[in-house]
Amino acid sequence: MTNKKDENKLIAERRSKLDLMREGGNAYPNDFRRDSLSGQLHQTFDAYKDETLREEHIRVAVSGRMMVKRLMGKASFIKLQDQSGQIQVRVERDSLPEGIYQRFKKWDVGDIVAAQGELFRTQTGELTILADEIRLLTKSLRPLPEKWHGLSDQEMRYRQRYVDLIINESSRNVFQKRSQIVTYMRSFLEAADFLEVETPMLQTTPGGANARPFKSHHNALDMELYLRIAPELNLKRLIVGGFDRVYEINRNFRNEGVSTQHNPEFTMMEAYRTYAEYTDWMDMTETMLHGMVDALNGSTLVSYQGEEFDFGKKFMRMTVEEAIEAYNPEFDMARIRDREYLADYCVKIGVNVQDNYGAGKLQIEIFDATGEAELREPTFITQYPTEVSPLSRKNDDDPFTADRFEFFVAGREIANGFSELNDPEDQASRFRAQVENAKAGDDEAMSYDHDYIRALEYGMPPTAGIGIGIDRLVMLLTNSASIRDVLLFPHMRPESFD
Repeated sequence: MTNKKDENKLIAERRSKLDLMREGGNAYPNDFRRDSLSGQLHQTFDAYKDETLREEHIRVAVSGRMMVKRLMGKASFIKLQDQSGQIQVRVERDSLPEGIYQRFKKWDVGDIVAAQGELFRTQTGELTILADEIRLLTKSLRPLPEKWHGLSDQEMRYRQRYVDLIINESSRNVFQKRSQIVTYMRSFLEAADFLEVETPMLQTTPGGANARPFKSHHNALDMELYLRIAPELNLKRLIVGGFDRVYEINRNFRNEGVSTQHNPEFTMMEAYRTYAEYTDWMDMTETMLHGMVDALNGSTLVSYQGEEFDFGKKFMRMTVEEAIEAYNPEFDMARIRDREYLADYCVKIGVNVQDNYGAGKLQIEIFDATGEAELREPTFITQYPTEVSPLSRKNDDDPFTADRFEFFVAGREIANGFSELNDPEDQASRFRAQVENAKAGDDEAMSYDHDYIRALEYGMPPTAGIGIGIDRLVMLLTNSASIRDVLLFPHMRPESFD
């Protein structure tokens, strides 16, 4: 790896070259227009024989970052990299105008270069451009890393994502696949007659999820604002307003810890449909993921961190209480809703119990501690306790539980959905309970949203909704171990430039 002293020397040498370029005129020209990408050229012409290429005189104009440079006397080879891949260019002294080849020899790996010429195939069979015009468009002042792997470089990859993308094709592939995932999801929803909408990121009352918000201040209005933790309540206001199917692919912000699965800002897809219940979203989610995985991979199999999951199968389904039973063989299911027994069991397995925890909250603490990590295969967990589901509709036959599910793969939650609570009086009561939880010290409790209650009082039709974590889904489908690997610019502590 180039040390700091050597790097500074290389930068100084490159700056000197840039100074000479400035003396010769415009050092940053912007009049070149390419007509081909490397990936398109390979796709179209890789099957052509050399004699066919030479007979047809196929002329192309390309540009990109010079990633390889091999000087060989009067003729040299370079490789230019654009967003679609790399293409080789042969640079000959006698094929270029007088003096250009001598200038070219002083260019550096990392420079942005343009080349024009005809396609041919080398003796080794590689598709190549024989350049009769070549120009330096942008001087790279910093040398690319000689090595770019290993734990010591992991933080550097996240901080300098632009370099990571230049060097690592695997990183570029992750973010291209991320775009494909979002595009598929958007197409799937729009084909089902969903309307894409946008809701505010700055809110006067945080809501829609149990999370600690980021606070801000609007100077002109002299008022406190919050970065949204979820778009849910605004999307359901639109349901009240008469849109039957809405969705938003949104950025959310939660003032919580950073881990391999958590980033302070993240991307969610939230969608709501009228005259449906939570089981409808389970079916629709399963259909969407079956198709998405097959479209992306050409197969329904997903390999993730040494495990393989088949997204072509029917997903497993079990309730929270069934999961507790499955992963706690010594648990007395006859006391599954006995708060005293649940509290004692939590202590036994090392879970901290607060005085305001009811039986439902204690059930979830047990499930989180013992069951979640065991859910390897795609699984819907249903019938969450109403106590921990303040926006969900109670089950008609068992009010202790809500008509709610969460979707898990590889031991982590990917999606959360439920039949929406549209009873304004019940919702107001649950908001009041959340306020009491906040007073008791719960930093993630919801606020009382008076306007949302007013909206419900106008009447919201029976509705079901879902939220899907885009980042975690991308992690799964790109075999990425950390959420930072699927965020172009993950949150990092400030870097010192002293």
